[in-house]
Amino acid sequence: MRYDLDDLRLFVDIVAEGSITAGARRRHLSLPSASARVRSLEQQAGVTLLVRGRRGVRPTPAGMALARHARDVLTQTARLEGAVASYTTARTSSLTLLAGGSATHRLLPHALVSFLRAHPDVDVTVSESRTPRTMRMLADGEADLGVVIDNEARDSGLRVESLGDDSLVVVGQAGGVLAGRTALAYSEVAEHPLVGLHEDSALRRWIETSVGPHAPAVRYRTSVANLSVLIALVAAGVGLAVVPRRAIDSGHPLDVCDLRDPWARRSLLLAWGAKAGPPSPATVELAEHLRRAARSEGGEERWP
Repeated sequence: MRYDLDDLRLFVDIVAEGSITAGARRRHLSLPSASARVRSLEQQAGVTLLVRGRRGVRPTPAGMALARHARDVLTQTARLEGAVASYTTARTSSLTLLAGGSATHRLLPHALVSFLRAHPDVDVTVSESRTPRTMRMLADGEADLGVVIDNEARDSGLRVESLGDDSLVVVGQAGGVLAGRTALAYSEVAEHPLVGLHEDSALRRWIETSVGPHAPAVRYRTSVANLSVLIALVAAGVGLAVVPRRAIDSGHPLDVCDLRDPWARRSLLLAWGAKAGPPSPATVELAEHLRRAARSEGGEERWP
């Protein structure tokens, strides 16, 4: 049996007031309309719900039960409507941010923590993407911001700015084969077992493209999903690895050597999407948080 919610609200008000007239007034109804609704409820229930008297009305036992359950139903309905409404509220803004594997290791998490805390009404979709794809999506207006590698972002026509150094180095277990070395070429690195990122990662593909088709054969002891795991394996002596210098932290004892190869020297750029009109205030704010995170990693600013 289904009852109309408006009829239940009217019935609860009538019982509370002890009068059909007063209940109708609460619901902004005429007395004839309210009386007709009560009669409809009684017909639907198949029992008398109210005892009419000269001084008003009082509920029958069936009417008392209906009023009690009606109050519960109306309370639950209000909670349900409130819960659903919280998901239908429009977001002030939604941003798309693209970056390669180097930036997603520490730079983006730092920037996103501070930005999302400061802007609870803004959502950010983050995707790992190699620089060529990122630049295409930015040029097509499909993303708001991108963190890209400088030598793959030339002559794009997009607005770009420097975020800092992202040069690659080779790391190994402290006191291991790199002990006493300050720099070596990639060809020397390839003579040792390596730990690498997955083949489809932006950084792994960038390195393989940079060394070219005549690069020495490399033995990867294992491939992992992210730089944190990779560095932990290196520190444990599993093998050497080529990583961005900015990915190294003091949490693991490592020997670090520069790479002599010219392609190992690179920088991160912040690139802006080519959308109609000026960038949104949220985009400008996210860019500033990315700058702050980059300065923090560079030692110019301590991250809270």
